[in-house]
Amino acid sequence: MSATTSTIPATQAAVLQQGRGKLAVVHDAPVPKILPGWLLVRNVAVSLNPCDFKMAARFPTPGLKDGVDFAGIVVAIGDRVTGYSVGERVFGCVPSNKQDDSESGSFSEFVKVEAIYTLRMPPDMTFETAMALNPACICTVALALHQSLGLPATPDEAAELGNTMADTILVYGGSSSVGLLAIQMLKLLGHHVVTTCSPHNFQLVKDYGADAVFDYRSKTCAADIRAYTKNKLRKVIDPFGEAATTSLCYEAIGRAGGIYCSLETYQQSLCTRRTVKHSLIMGPAILGRGVLLPDPYGVPPDPSLHEWSKRFFRSLQGLIDEGKIKPLPAETLQPGGFETVLSGLEILKAKKVSGRKLVVRISQQ
Repeated sequence: MSATTSTIPATQAAVLQQGRGKLAVVHDAPVPKILPGWLLVRNVAVSLNPCDFKMAARFPTPGLKDGVDFAGIVVAIGDRVTGYSVGERVFGCVPSNKQDDSESGSFSEFVKVEAIYTLRMPPDMTFETAMALNPACICTVALALHQSLGLPATPDEAAELGNTMADTILVYGGSSSVGLLAIQMLKLLGHHVVTTCSPHNFQLVKDYGADAVFDYRSKTCAADIRAYTKNKLRKVIDPFGEAATTSLCYEAIGRAGGIYCSLETYQQSLCTRRTVKHSLIMGPAILGRGVLLPDPYGVPPDPSLHEWSKRFFRSLQGLIDEGKIKPLPAETLQPGGFETVLSGLEILKAKKVSGRKLVVRISQQ
């Protein structure tokens, strides 16, 4: 292993689950040992996602590490890793609150990540901007396209498959982090994107590529979408899976039926149309290693998905290098550090965030 081992302590500060799913900062968490194929990264910045508080609440397991997104500096390189060097600036996402690996998670001073799932930061990119790209959301959208909607996830994949057919796709909640990234990724693939949000975010979603936007609070929203799409809408991404969002999406899908893809658990009792296929996407499943959770969250290992995800990450690196994915509007919370992470998660939990990504600086590296 190549590493600046003299600068790597044995323990670190981290955000871990306590009893009953409560999160707290501890200062004696072990620093991960690096296995072949892995990197150790000194964390500089993180972004906050709803899954950061939801997973701990739903699956309380004391000792598990929280957080998915990270940006930092490589400090150690495992055997069989090529192409990376100590001191390199990188970012990405890792599974958090992982039942079979208490070291996995990004809310810590040092983050372990597989080299094949690590993204290099362009020279002019700041750590905060890397977190405004929100890699966890990118991965979730990519998996939704690949596994649920049956679409290529990148222009590279579309070219390889010879699949350049444009479609009309509804992204519910376009001003959310997932929504803004889904809009961009679909537009890169040439699709026509319809979305919903509050009127004060109409211009925001249009700036990120939405072709048509509707007020989700309107009583005629679903009917208006159905009219706009001439009753032919077939594909929907719903980041929320709430009763109201599921019902609206189902109503908007055209007469011939289609696919409803939720990124959260949803009430299957609302899925009453036999011509509409419905599915739940779990972002961490993109690695192909499975997700060790009870139904409906659990996902079995899938070697073919693992191979696909490696190709996806190579294509994603190219999109980032070429500046083809636009960072989300971001707010860097002050004063920084892990206590600010916890207070930021409370802001998210209270649903006080709209149209922006919360980012926290962990160190002043």
